[in-house]
Amino acid sequence: MPYLETAVEIAREAGALLANYFERRVAFEVKGEFDLVTEADRASEKLVVERLRSHFPSHGIVAEEGGGHDPQAEYCWYVDPLDGTTNFAHSFPAFNVSIGLARAGQMVAGVVYDPIHQEMFTAERGAGAYLNNRRIHVSQIKRMAECLGSSGFPARKRDHNVNIHFYYQMAMASHGVRRTGSAALDLAFVACGRLDLFWEFGLKPWDVAAGTLLVTEAGGRVSDMRGAPHSVTQSDHLLADNGSLHGEVLEAFGEVFHGRLRVPLPPVP
Repeated sequence: MPYLETAVEIAREAGALLANYFERRVAFEVKGEFDLVTEADRASEKLVVERLRSHFPSHGIVAEEGGGHDPQAEYCWYVDPLDGTTNFAHSFPAFNVSIGLARAGQMVAGVVYDPIHQEMFTAERGAGAYLNNRRIHVSQIKRMAECLGSSGFPARKRDHNVNIHFYYQMAMASHGVRRTGSAALDLAFVACGRLDLFWEFGLKPWDVAAGTLLVTEAGGRVSDMRGAPHSVTQSDHLLADNGSLHGEVLEAFGEVFHGRLRVPLPPVP
């Protein structure tokens, strides 16, 4: 079945819809204290879910805004109809449509589409990763001191999130750490070598399903932040990198998990 080709067509259609909403600067609502949702999220999800159900009626769908069905099916699609909603709502041009397909829990196809820059990232298990039909690979950086990383912070319960400790240590130990506001784009950028690593706590399956496959098919490595195998549906945190950095980054993360900080936070003057 042409799973990837169909996902590409759907992502491109949803991306065009999002681009139209982006130009109109639609209003947003707040889900909780900081978590935003727009009319564009709902319209994109409706389009993607309807198209997937039309093409693959026996497949399950898990979608961010709740439009899916039958998540226990052998084949299950994970859909983020607008990854980077906060960026989108503020007219910051870093957002995407992310669609990933799992078979019996294993990711087999994934698409991340950035409609503003018209970049289509695609991957199939065993067939490599591509950007606009050109093969992509992770970076060749071998030392954490020379890498560029990215991470993110949750919209909800920010005061409960410990990532600032990891963020600061990595910022001090590397060329820098970016925060794009889109996990799927961060993973796509690791896959094509624009970033050397990405980590984050508390991501949802639709945030990472397509992106993790992009990274592994581009030659990178994905685990949780303690080095255990990463599960799209069960892991509490994620580390994705070019593979060469994995051991060194896990060592640094292990120190932070145990409260050993290489560089203490400076006092406020």
